[in-house]
Amino acid sequence: MGVTKTEIFTEQQNRIADLAKAFSHPARVAILQLLIARKSCVCGDLVDELELAQATVSQHLKELKRIGIIHGEINPPRVCYCINPIVWSEAQETFGALLDTFALTTSCCN
Repeated sequence: MGVTKTEIFTEQQNRIADLAKAFSHPARVAILQLLIARKSCVCGDLVDELELAQATVSQHLKELKRIGIIHGEINPPRVCYCINPIVWSEAQETFGALLDTFALTTSCCN
């Protein structure tokens, strides 16, 4: 498999792909749903709730933090995570704008 040439795409296209990555794995979706449902920061409960290995949950949290859609507060020995409302709003606007560019009344395949 070749290397992705992200530099040939616009900054906006790369950001859309980055945000989409947050939703591209069911474990990350489950993490986001848990954080939303709790409406507060969630500490070590994620591993128990998801029934996944600590290392797996940590990798998904790392990716979500890299994208910025969650942020963590470090209170040793725990890190508490919550949704970053600024990036969540960005994702809502970004996906909404992308999806709105296609008019449902048109179709080239019918």
